Amino acid sequence: MTAVDRTAGADPFAAEIGERRTRARSALGWVLIGVAVVLIGAVVTLLSSDGWREREPLDPEGAGPDGARAIVSILREQGVEVVEADRRGQALAALETPGTTLVITDPWYLSDDTILALADAADDTVVLDPSAETAALLAPGAEHSGFGDGPVEPACALPAAERAGAILPGRGFTAPSGVTGCYPVGDGHALLRSERPSPVTLIDGTELFDNAHLAAEGNAALGLGLIGTHDRVVWFVPSLADADDGEAAPQLGDLVPPWLTPAIVLLLVAGLAAAVWRGRRFGPLVAERLPVTVRGSETLEGRARLYARAADPPHAAALLRDGATERMARRLGLAATASRAEVADAAAVRVGGRAAVIRAILEDSPATDADLAEFGTRLRDLEDAVEAAVRTTSGPSAR
Repeated sequence: MTAVDRTAGADPFAAEIGERRTRARSALGWVLIGVAVVLIGAVVTLLSSDGWREREPLDPEGAGPDGARAIVSILREQGVEVVEADRRGQALAALETPGTTLVITDPWYLSDDTILALADAADDTVVLDPSAETAALLAPGAEHSGFGDGPVEPACALPAAERAGAILPGRGFTAPSGVTGCYPVGDGHALLRSERPSPVTLIDGTELFDNAHLAAEGNAALGLGLIGTHDRVVWFVPSLADADDGEAAPQLGDLVPPWLTPAIVLLLVAGLAAAVWRGRRFGPLVAERLPVTVRGSETLEGRARLYARAADPPHAAALLRDGATERMARRLGLAATASRAEVADAAAVRVGGRAAVIRAILEDSPATDADLAEFGTRLRDLEDAVEAAVRTTSGPSAR
């Protein structure tokens, strides 16, 4: 019996409430997909934006404890133009404007020649995280002298230090001849001022001018006095790209707009959601009214032709065997899950035949179309015999 025959006695479209629930589930699925895409896009955009990416210490836009957004904001409020740079080429180009102070946060990536070239191009240079090598380069003879352990007065005649007063210093360096030292730390000073062709200041800004320490003692006043000496500041945060060649060609990420990456990710997520949506059905199958009524005999004939075209007698025989076994089990009063052996034994008792013969019929596996036709005939004869035996035993009321 076909699917059309089984549903012919019932009208699944009579209850409109079922259709409304189906449409509601479908609409809810689309809404959930849309919300998921929007949420994922928002998260990706936030994570890829400048406000969420990991920043270097003393980054001018860094809002974390080790960032420098606070002092940069104060400088801008006082009318100082702060130009951000993360490549040597950008910094050198920005320093072409006269009256500019250069701030280098961490020169670790830079070569000696690069550091000297930058310092010579600026009207005033402040190195906020100098290493011992950088200190010896810009103030020949300077060496590391320890760390500060409490508030220290300037003890020098540098105007910016005198106005700021006491600070909480970080690393200290010895002050060689010709170099001004302020804020004594161990055998040296926390601030070195070298009057090279242009003034250079060395100070541990990671312990003074980041967001976490700026408000302590006179740290903020000292930072503004050292960095805000001119109306323009180039704040240079060296990157790994400057390690070998500061004029290295821009990478692919430098050539595309910042919104491109989250847009690509959003499209990929949308494509994945569409693939999941089209790859499976949401909810159970819904009965659909066919444009025409197809008789069961036509469906049977069509499926028979498909099996014939497939040229797969064993598969067709398996379908015939399963159907016959199920029908005979039902007529013999067996469970629907009864095995072929159980059906064969029960059928042998009813028809008075040998169980081995009936089992052989059910276990046969034809290899050709002719064998399949003969197999079908034997199955039909066996079913007719079982039907006749059951009818004879039970009487007319059994049907």
